[in-house]
Parts: sequence; C-alpha cells; structure tokens
Amino acid sequence: MYLYFPEDKTEYIPVVLEFIMVFILCVLLFRWFKKKSAKDAAKAKEIEDRVLQARKEEAEKNVHSE
Repeated sequence: MYLYFPEDKTEYIPVVLEFIMVFILCVLLFRWFKKKSAKDAAKAKEIEDRVLQARKEEAEKNVHSE
C-alpha cells in the first residue's frame, strides 16, 4: 500500500471534519466518564460510611450489654 497525497487539497476537508467530530465525541465521552466516576465514588463513600457507622454502633451495643 502506498501513501496518497492528493494534489487537490480540498480532498482533505471531509477527513478533517470527521477527525474534528470524532475528537469532540471523545472529549465529551471522557468528561461523561469522569463525572460518572465521581458520582459513583461519592455513592460508594456514602455506603462505606453507613456500613462503618453500623459496625461501630453494633460494637458499642455489644460492649454495653456485657
């Protein structure tokens, strides 16, 4: 396969437009993943805090009942 460099540079226009569209989609997807990851991390932290609080309360209940 050989490289093709057209004399008529207007043939590059569709390629450039497609590249720009794909690049914008990649940036948007990356930002969406980042936001989703932050939300999921916050939910996981909340669940972890609730579990730790429940364990702490259970441990205190066991200490007082002895």
